Formats: sequence, structure tokens, C-alpha cells
Amino acid sequence: MKKQLPFVSMSFIILTLFISIVSCGKSNEKEIAASNYLNYCAGCHGFKLEKFVEKDWMYGNSNELLIESITKGRPDMGMPGFSKTFTEVEIKALAKYVKGGIPEELDASYSPQTSPINNSEEIIFFVDTVVSGLEIPWGLEFLPNGDLLIAERKGILYRFDGTKLHEIDGLPEIYVKGQGGLMDLKLHPNYAENGWLYISFSDPADTEGEEGGNTSILRTKLYGNKLVNVEKIFNGFPDTNKSYHFGCKLTFDKEGYLYFGIGDRGYREFNPQSLSNTNGKIHRIHDDGSIPSDNPFVNTTGAVPSIYSYGHRNPQGTDMHPETGQIWESEHGPRGGDELNLIKPGVNYGWPIISYGINYDGTTFTDLKEKDGMEQAVKYWVPSIAPCGMTFVTGEIFPEWKNNILIGSLKFQNMERLVLENGEVIHREILLDKIGRVRNVKMSPDGYVYVAIENPGKIVRLLPYTEE
Repeated sequence: MKKQLPFVSMSFIILTLFISIVSCGKSNEKEIAASNYLNYCAGCHGFKLEKFVEKDWMYGNSNELLIESITKGRPDMGMPGFSKTFTEVEIKALAKYVKGGIPEELDASYSPQTSPINNSEEIIFFVDTVVSGLEIPWGLEFLPNGDLLIAERKGILYRFDGTKLHEIDGLPEIYVKGQGGLMDLKLHPNYAENGWLYISFSDPADTEGEEGGNTSILRTKLYGNKLVNVEKIFNGFPDTNKSYHFGCKLTFDKEGYLYFGIGDRGYREFNPQSLSNTNGKIHRIHDDGSIPSDNPFVNTTGAVPSIYSYGHRNPQGTDMHPETGQIWESEHGPRGGDELNLIKPGVNYGWPIISYGINYDGTTFTDLKEKDGMEQAVKYWVPSIAPCGMTFVTGEIFPEWKNNILIGSLKFQNMERLVLENGEVIHREILLDKIGRVRNVKMSPDGYVYVAIENPGKIVRLLPYTEE
């Protein structure tokens, strides 16, 4: 006898198919949103949506406000609109994805590094946490007695005496917004004799009631826990209400000249290629702010005399090669095209006429990767690593890394070791993988490597590992 199949109504079949299609659609929608976030948003907001989880929402977290931000962008913060990149459905899905918090799969994939013992190709080293409880430590500098000065981007300067943080008074008013705030710190090469400390910061606009500002440099002296003899020796111009691309790392060369970079301040169409403003440039000044007579543009009509090189997007690392005395710079590119440059006097580094990157929204702004009269980077990164802070390894603690460049990555939350030979990068190694957004890397006078990490902010030190 033939077995009779159970009766299933046509309406039930249709309902089942509909639920399956909807479920599949929702799953596909989430996958597309996750892919769009990873490709277009993660570089600035974190692979695990850290920027949304770890601090207050800047413009609110309602669906309407999220959709508005994604669609129109936030130009003053450097965020483009994606109305031409995504469909309305994709924008709504992306807003929902962002509001949903850290997905489980990302939480597992991007869990922070926990082991303090690390293996490099050359050595085994130990990661020791020196200072915790910070937010975004930007600048690091060591006093002769071993105390560590720490600049928090939010506008606080600390002195760490080995056990406790002491806040330093006497800072000027600081324009703290977006990427702006208290930035780098550098002691004068003859600090023991003259006591000068140099500080870079985003300076509020001079015009009363005007929003915005630009990068300034001051020199000052430290008396106990107070800054004295504060004098501004450089003032970037023009001021702008854009809150990104301020630069600004400081370094001295062997002859005592001070070098630093200022970003294009969000106006790439004009600033980097014009010599009439300070933005998108590397500058070179005397220790008192006066202009060296052999700067490349001192006799060029209409040119800012402090300019040493131009055509830069956003210089974020500046350091001197300990043997050659050459100045090297790391630079934030657009989406792709971060650069490592050897800085030469009077040279045009090409931004935004030549680039290996594209806009953050996926559109292109140039088809040129090279052009006569414009310098090529020694190295470029595609995809971007978001380089921030770099140092040459000196001293005898890490002889295997001597004269290598250590450079922090905000995007990939690690540190890279670059080996140079005859002015070229011949090897690259990833260190401190998933340790957090690396904001700065600094050599201590006694030869240890210090690394500043943000959100949660801390300072770690690398030590050669031994069984003892």
C-alpha cells in the first residue's frame, strides 16, 4: 500500500518561502553592511567600531542622525558623504550595523593582544605597561632625570615620575576638536644648558568669535610642575574651522634646526601646492623661531620662508636618521597611499596631484601616480595603515634593530619595523599585532622603546626578554 504524504497547504509553503527569503535578505543585508563598514569606515572608526563604543556619540545615535551623517558626511571633521557611493538601502543598513555595536565575530577576530612575550624575527621581547589610565597620549619626551612627559590630545600635559602622574600647569588655550589638541613634545638638544621644551598644539583662531585654528609651536621651560617663559615661535596660517590635518611631530637635526610638518588642513585643492601658506608643508626654523638663511624659499617672492618642502597631505611622524642626519617623515594618505618620505630641501612631494590613493568614498581624484618635478615616496602603503608616530632605533638595548624605523599604525593597531638600506626600505615586519591604536613610538635616552596606545590610553615599554 502506498504511503500517503501529509497534507501541506499552499499558503503554508508560500509563508515558509517568504520567511526564508526575508531571513536570507536580512543576512545578506548585514553582510553587505559589514563589508561596506570594513572597506570604507574602519580606518577611521576602528575595525571593531571602537569609536562608537568607547566614547560619546558626537552627533547622536538615532537612526535619522546616523543616516544623515553617512549620507551628507561631516565635512568639518573630515568625513565625506556617501550618497554617491551607497544606495539608500545600503545607507540604512550601514546605520543599523553601526548602531548594533560590536558584532560577535569581530569581537573574536580582533581581540587585543594579551601575551606580554613577543617574537620578532630578530629577538624575543617583553611588553611592560608603564602608565595606564590615559585617553589619547600624543607626545612623549624624557627629562634628564628619567621622568616622562606625556601630552594628552585633550589638552593636558603630564609628568610621570615612575609611580604617579602630575599635571603640568601653564599651557596656553588649545583648540581641542577632532584631530586637534595638544600634540608633540621635544627637548632642545642642549636642554641641560638652556632648559627649552618645545610643544606643538592646535591654536585657536586669532579673530574673536571665529571657530577653528591652526598649528602653532611654542617653546617654554619647566619649573616644577609649571610651564614658565612661554613664547610662541611659530603660528600656522590661514586658520580654518576644519578639525583635521594639523600635523605635527617635532624633531631637531644635528645642526640644531627644528623640523615639523603641518597638514593641508582640509583644503587640498590649494594649500599643499601653494608656497603662500603654511599648510601641507614641512618647515625648518631656528630654535628661537627665526628663519635659516639657507632655507630653499627665503628669496622667493610671496613664499612662506620657513617652508622646507611642500606637497604633503598630513605629516604624522618626523625623525632624524641617527647616522646620516637626514630627516624622514611618515604621512597619512587618503584611502590608500600612506607614505614614508626622505625630506629634501625645496622638493614637491606631489599631494594632491599625484597619489596611490583614492577618496574615502571610493571615488578617484587623480589618475597620476608620478609626474616630472614631483618626488616619489620611499615607500607607500596600500591599503593604508594610518601611520602615526615613528622613531629610529638607537642605543645598545636592541642592536638587532639598530637604525631601523619603528612606526605606529592606527588602523591595524600594530607597529611596523622597517629596515633601510641605501635610502630604501628592504624589509618590513609587523610587531605588537592588535595591541591597540598606536599613536606614538619613542626611544628613551637609555635605549628602550616606548609606545603610546590610545583608547584605552597607556604607555608600554619594550624590554629584551630573558628567562630571568
